Order: sequence, then structure tokens, then C-alpha cells
Amino acid sequence: MISVFLFWRTKHVGYLLEAIMVLELGLKVRSYVWQYKILLLHLSSYWNALPLAYEWYKSLDVKNILVETVSHHIFPQMLTSPLLADTSDALKGYLRFMDDHFRESADLTFLAYRHRNYSKVIEFVQFKERLQQSSQYLTAKVEDSILQLKRKANSIEEAECALESLNHGSDFIDVSNEARSKKLTFNEDLKLRPWWTPSIDKNYLLEPYEDISYFPRENLDVAKQTEAKVISIGKRSLLPRMVYLSIQCASSSIKGNSNINGFDSKDSSELKSLLESYAKLLGLPFTDAAELVIAVSDRQKSFEVLSSNLIDWMNFAVFLNAWNLNSAESNSFRFNWQVLCSLLEECISERIDSTKPLLSTPGTDLSILVQLVTEPLSWLGLIIQSCVRSSLPSGKKKKKGGPDPSNSQLPNAVKDSMSSLVSMVDKVTKWLKEQIDKPVGEDVDFLLSCVQREENDDKPGKVVKVLENLVASVAVVEVGERINRAVRSWKPVDVAPKIVTAQRTALTEFLNICESKTKVLMALKL
Repeated sequence: MISVFLFWRTKHVGYLLEAIMVLELGLKVRSYVWQYKILLLHLSSYWNALPLAYEWYKSLDVKNILVETVSHHIFPQMLTSPLLADTSDALKGYLRFMDDHFRESADLTFLAYRHRNYSKVIEFVQFKERLQQSSQYLTAKVEDSILQLKRKANSIEEAECALESLNHGSDFIDVSNEARSKKLTFNEDLKLRPWWTPSIDKNYLLEPYEDISYFPRENLDVAKQTEAKVISIGKRSLLPRMVYLSIQCASSSIKGNSNINGFDSKDSSELKSLLESYAKLLGLPFTDAAELVIAVSDRQKSFEVLSSNLIDWMNFAVFLNAWNLNSAESNSFRFNWQVLCSLLEECISERIDSTKPLLSTPGTDLSILVQLVTEPLSWLGLIIQSCVRSSLPSGKKKKKGGPDPSNSQLPNAVKDSMSSLVSMVDKVTKWLKEQIDKPVGEDVDFLLSCVQREENDDKPGKVVKVLENLVASVAVVEVGERINRAVRSWKPVDVAPKIVTAQRTALTEFLNICESKTKVLMALKL
């Protein structure tokens, strides 16, 4: 699309808005053309209007095996978004299809064998194996478990129930080995993707403009792609178990059950083993990884050294601190609550400062900020909740709505970390309110002004103006009553409010997540 190309070259948002307007006119005339919807999905997602992108995805009415080959258009964005409920629905729908298909596949294979259609038997078996080895299927299983913990992180009791249903995360530890032992398949149909994002991990619009007129499809190195996916799945598969063990270690540290006779507890030893595996997947030995996050916290090194895997490193830091609470080796590291909170505070501040206005700067990466709150900060919140609960005298429970006198038993480091975590979430909340509290009409007017042009200037809007004049002059006898009615219902000015509303919806969902965490933390501080 020429308009998207011009946006890439000029960074003028009017061209992007014009592209969406033209595509919506195309759907008015030919509502069944799914290619238009896929383009709109990607443009909306790129503009951080993910609720709108998800609506476009649902309008594709993807069914059966297309769920496996088409869902790559929306899944990666959803997994790092604040739309937790919608993401859960999408994941469960995908997993339900896959599990149903595996059950039905056995019946179909038996039926083909019974009728001596052996070529079909081979076909069914090979197809089933291809789906079972799907990188997307393994990713969905792991991410669904992590999503459950994200949604339950405000209550340690609910989080523990979720962990119990996941066998305390143990079931996922072998997923990385499972991925390595299998020959992963990549069933996504990348030919359906727009030219500017030919693969899931590639988007030309996020890169400097290059004056080229031909965009070849990505020639992906299958070996490198497989290895990268195995590493990604490996890191994510360790999270549920590390969350569980961190909660246990925090509890033991308060109750005083750790370091008996100088030996680590069983949970602490297992957590260290998993941290070593996690660090290895991040590309460093455990000791070097720990020293790196300490150096960044002390500002001896910049966050740039962690930027390629920022969320993974922050998760590592949270779990490292939990292990440190309950380990005989704790004196060998200068890592503690204070170092952790300093690292997370600096990370949050840097991300907020670098996040550009979403409306005027399409492509702004909001997902990192969302992940910081829903992952490392959430895991830290669970660890603090575990400490608070363990500080209660045996057999006593905190009175609902009342202060807890036993909080005095909490170490000052935990209390300070609680205050620090509240401050971090408040900082994100303040930034979100600044974005949301802007008048909607003001944002809509800004967008519409981007496609308003004078007679002879070079600004975007020329194509839309020509199409508006054409629609206004079209006669029923020329195009027929149905098309005439469809094109006259096209109102390009309606695009701007939809984008603004979708962005506000995503930000509001994120704000709700932050406010709910603040409420829980403030209750803990009483």
C-alpha cells in the first residue's frame, strides 16, 4: 500500500489514517475480502489500538485449522497486552480446537484404517504430529498458565489455587526439553502478512526508512528460528514453577525455617537450579547474570545491556531476590530487597520517559510497560504477600478491613519494598491518567487535521478527498443499488474516533490493572 509506504518515509500519521480510511471503503464495497481485514488488523495493532485490531481478527471468523495458520496475526500482540480477559478467551479457544482435533484425529485414523485407506492413515498421522510439534501450540500452553497467574496475582490465595491446578508449575519444566527433542513446526501462513511485517518478529515501520521498492519475503533460517523459539519457550516454561518456589522461599524466610545448620531448604535449592537454567537461556552463567543485574542497579552499566530481553531480566532479578532470602549462599551476593527495588524503579522510570505519545507516534512500544507491571511487579507483589501472611501469628488471621498489628514482625526491608512497589505502580498510574484524561474530541480533531490539506500542498488527504467526491457523484444506475448504498454509508471521519476509543480502552484496561494492584498493596500496608 502506497499510503503505508509514504508513512514509513515521512512518519506523517495522516498517511496511516488515510490508508485505514481507504481500506474501510474497500470493505463497504466488498465486505467478504479478508485481506482488507488483515491489513486493518495490523495497522490498528501498530497504532496501539489493539481492541480494534482484535475486533478485526474476530470478524475474520477463523475456524478449524485456520486457527493454527492465521492466529499469528493477533496472538503475539495479545500476549503482551493489558487485555487479559480477551487474551484468555483467544488462548482457550485455540487450545480447545487443538485438543478437540487430537481427539478426533484418533477416530479418523482408525476409520481410515478400518476402510483400508492406508494413504489417509499416513496423512492423518503426519498431520497430527505436525500439530503436536507446533511451536505455537507449545507457546499457547505455557502462556495460558502464565496468564492465569497474571490474573490472580492480586490475591496470593487465588494464585496458589491456580498454581495447584498447574501442579505447582512442575508440568511445564520439561516443556523446553520437549521442544528440543521435537522437530518444531511453524505452521503460520506468513504469505498472508502485509509487506511491512513479513514475519512475526519483523516490522519495517519500526526501522529507519530505506529507499527500496521491493520487499522480499523473509528467508528465515529454520535452524535459527527453531533455536530462538526453543529458548523463548524454555524461559517462559520455567516461570510458573519459579513463582511457586519464590512464594515458598519468602514464607520460609519470615518463619525462620531456612538455613538450618547452614544448609539451604529444598525449595531454595530447586529455585537456584531453575535460576541457573534461566540464566543460561539468557546467555550467561548464573553468577555472571546476578552480577550483571547488580551492576545495572548500581548504574555501573546502563539498561541497554538488558534491553533485548528486558522482561526476562527483570523476572530473573525478582526470583534471584526470593532465592537470596532463603539461601546459605546469600552472603556471596550483594543482591537484596533494596537492590531489586532500585533496579525495578529505574526500569519503570526509564520506560515511562521513553514512551512517546501513542496517538501521534504509531509504533510506540506500550507492551514493555504492560509486561513490567503484569509480570515482575506482579511476582514481587505475590512474594510480599507471602511475607505478610507468614508474619501473622500462628492460628490468627487479619481482620477484614482492620489494621494488622503483627505487621511489626515484618523486616523493615519488606516494608520498604512494599512502599517502593506502591510508588512504582503509582508512577505508571499517573502516566496512564495523563493519557486518558485528555479530551477525546481533542484527540479526534488532531487526527482529522492530519488529513486536511490545502489545494496544492503535499500533505496526506488527497486520496480520501478524491474518493469522497467520487462517492458523492456516483449514480445508482452505474453501480447498482446495493453498492451505491454501501459506499454512501462510508464516512471517513468515523475512523478517527474508533482509533482514539480503542487506544483509550487499552489504556483504561491497563489503568484498572494498576489500580487494583495499588488497592491490594495499600491494604497490606495497613
